[in-house]
Amino acid sequence: MIVEALTLGYLIGSIPFALLLPRHAAGVDVRRVGSGNPGAANVLRSAGARLGVSVLALDAAKGISAVLLAGRLGADLGTASAAGFASIVGHVFPVWLRFRGGKGVATTCGVFAILAPVATAAAAAVFVLTIWITRYISLGSLVASLTLAPLAYWTHAAPPAVVAAVAASILIVHRHRENVRRLKTGTERRFGVTERIGAANQRGERERPASALRATAGKAACPPKPWRRRMGGGGGGTPPHTK
Repeated sequence: MIVEALTLGYLIGSIPFALLLPRHAAGVDVRRVGSGNPGAANVLRSAGARLGVSVLALDAAKGISAVLLAGRLGADLGTASAAGFASIVGHVFPVWLRFRGGKGVATTCGVFAILAPVATAAAAAVFVLTIWITRYISLGSLVASLTLAPLAYWTHAAPPAVVAAVAASILIVHRHRENVRRLKTGTERRFGVTERIGAANQRGERERPASALRATAGKAACPPKPWRRRMGGGGGGTPPHTK
């Protein structure tokens, strides 16, 4: 029973919705644009809000399905929690993508929406609040994942769910290690800011040729006069007498 539940959870979690949906709906391979991460946040930036929210919901549904299907197979709470964690592992390390998947935040949300709903709702509020204050999606993910296990414990979630929450938090923090480095150096992308800067740069690129043409036209209209050149390295010359 345990092996079947874990295998099913992993396979469900490994379905790469962040790769499949943008590719079929918009012709975008998220591994080649933005951050290169096949996750909902990169889909949101690269393919638009509609696809980003769709991927977010489907990734969360993977976690929900893994836990519920384990229960349908007759698994106890410990096995169901393990199956939920297996779905997170499948999302982060999918065999179909050579074990290079997303960062597991949405799938974790789905898993613990079943195992610890009150703690998950509170962690989701922390996620939204952190992003609203800082504009960093990665920081919101980190803070929310780190608060999930304590919240699960304080809200009296079952011990297997708390253990699974600790394991999920460790995995999510590990997957965000590059984001942590960028946060420390101040180079991490802010949600809603990078796009505006890119648009401004594009407008500047469109305006630059016009200004360059005006400058070139001004120089062509006023060519330098030969008699204004210095003669023999001395002072200013006088215009030559015309015959």
